[in-house]
Amino acid sequence: MKFAGVDLSEPRIMGVINVSPESFYKGSVRNDEKKLVETAVKMVEEGASFIDIGAKSTAPYLETRIPVEEEVRRAVWAVKAVRDSLDVPISIDTTSARVAEEALKAGADVINDVTGLKEDPSMADVAAEHGAPVVLCAHGRVRDFSNPLHTVIDFLQESLVIAREHGIGDIAVDPAIGFLRPEVPKWYEWDSKVLANLNALKILGRPVLVGLSRKSFIGAITGRKDPAERLPGSLSATAIAVFNGAQIIRTHDVRETLDAVKMAAFIKRFRP
Repeated sequence: MKFAGVDLSEPRIMGVINVSPESFYKGSVRNDEKKLVETAVKMVEEGASFIDIGAKSTAPYLETRIPVEEEVRRAVWAVKAVRDSLDVPISIDTTSARVAEEALKAGADVINDVTGLKEDPSMADVAAEHGAPVVLCAHGRVRDFSNPLHTVIDFLQESLVIAREHGIGDIAVDPAIGFLRPEVPKWYEWDSKVLANLNALKILGRPVLVGLSRKSFIGAITGRKDPAERLPGSLSATAIAVFNGAQIIRTHDVRETLDAVKMAAFIKRFRP
């Protein structure tokens, strides 16, 4: 199986870089071009197979509204800055078709849409027009609070229908860890149930991408309020995700995460 031309016979790493000051983890933010390029190059040297650039925070619990013109400016600047220094696919993390299109024109390869092509009606058109691979995140209004996996799979199937109708075939699916935040059960219990049963997503027949890095559900479980203190919890959750079938791990910490991925993937080989 491949995604965006990358062989997924073993789990791969997607390194996260943000150029959005409002992002929840300030340690991921790069607003200086030299540091931005250095970070991207270092991530690839440490083992990242993809680089994901975010120009606006998508954290559901933060006030992150910025003018689309500003998101376009940040995205185009960042993609252009790193494109010539990388030989791995660059994804643009956005919910805006306009931002996605401008980033693709600037040299991005992949669209990472946390709304699963559902928020901006032009997003699927942009992906199809440019032949861009897409990451589809589970997105929608949660109605069945009793079965997180059922809800996640339903949401992803809805997005896959949209993609199929637009002729988009190169797709990874993301179970939306941290985004579907019901009050009952608590969001961290919801996310934990999804991770514990992640292999159920195999039914979709697509590579599974999981973003766990330093997220609030880790802080809720470990008591670490500061995202800067959530690396050990992130690595533990990463190992569980890989053991349960994740093929792409999206992370702020490439070197450390790659070790956790390798260990989990190796041990998984001996599971009956």
